[in-house]
Amino acid sequence: MFQSLDGAVIVTYRCNARCYMCNTWQHPSDPKDEIPPEIIEKLPARLGRVNVTGGEPMLRKDIDDVIAVISKKTRRCEISTNGYFTDRIIDIAGKFPEVVIRVSLEGLASANDDLRGIKDGFDHGLRTLLKLKEMGVKDIGFAITVSDRNAGDIMELFALASGLDMEFATAATHNSFYFHKMSNAFENPDMIVREFEKLITRFLKSWKPKQWYRGYFNYGLTRFVRGKDRLLPCTAGTDMFFLDPYGEVFPCNMMEESMGNLREQTFEEIWSGDRAREIREKVKNCPMNCWMVGTAGPAMRRHIWTPTKWIIENKLRLMMGKEIRCNENS
Repeated sequence: MFQSLDGAVIVTYRCNARCYMCNTWQHPSDPKDEIPPEIIEKLPARLGRVNVTGGEPMLRKDIDDVIAVISKKTRRCEISTNGYFTDRIIDIAGKFPEVVIRVSLEGLASANDDLRGIKDGFDHGLRTLLKLKEMGVKDIGFAITVSDRNAGDIMELFALASGLDMEFATAATHNSFYFHKMSNAFENPDMIVREFEKLITRFLKSWKPKQWYRGYFNYGLTRFVRGKDRLLPCTAGTDMFFLDPYGEVFPCNMMEESMGNLREQTFEEIWSGDRAREIREKVKNCPMNCWMVGTAGPAMRRHIWTPTKWIIENKLRLMMGKEIRCNENS
């Protein structure tokens, strides 16, 4: 029943960063109120992809126990971290070699440290990635949240990731109750889209099919930046869940309507309950038009031929010496 269900498990709202696009650090959770591993154990036994994040997940003293629970329940356990706590991350990777790790870097050194508010944060993050690579961890990489302030660093950061043979994940800044911020906005969307188009072109020229679909995902980000409709219907609350540090189960990080609390019910009771069904109906008419990998990924897999057709069309365009079709009216 749940083997294709993706999730995000927010293990803490505590954070050592002071990111420009997120005020979560101003609303830290109390460690004694954060759901312990035995509550997380109530998640279904066969999940799809689960992202473990925060805040900064490495601030949990019991993060090893948390990963031990989640990694056995999912076919892909990913940790999103700012990479500052190198020793803790290396320890986790040693104990759980199949875990996926993405280190969030907002550009090259000066941009990252300014936008994330961590002195020498870029150096810590890069050092973490290099040590993980030396260990032989298979799936590691960079992750950037793109805005007006760092769009110019996309291709340089991508080149660095490619040179190190690491993955490169993207997002676009947005507003959310999760971030405790509603003032994020794009001042120069055309400039941002131009940078995304360069990246999309590089993805489509790759020999790896995975990169082609990342090209489509980034095409979706260009539409989000321009305020256009989503490429595919959202299935938050159906194909994915968002579990907060207090045990509340939300459909995603945008809709602040809990389906139930994992401390009080089983996951199965929450997921099949009347409240969950009501929220799924609301998702169908959600006005946010967001495009994040947590909801876009399942939608792309559900409607696989839509991105596939787009990929074929644009790879053919590149073969004929034309630019990709990634404009406001496409």
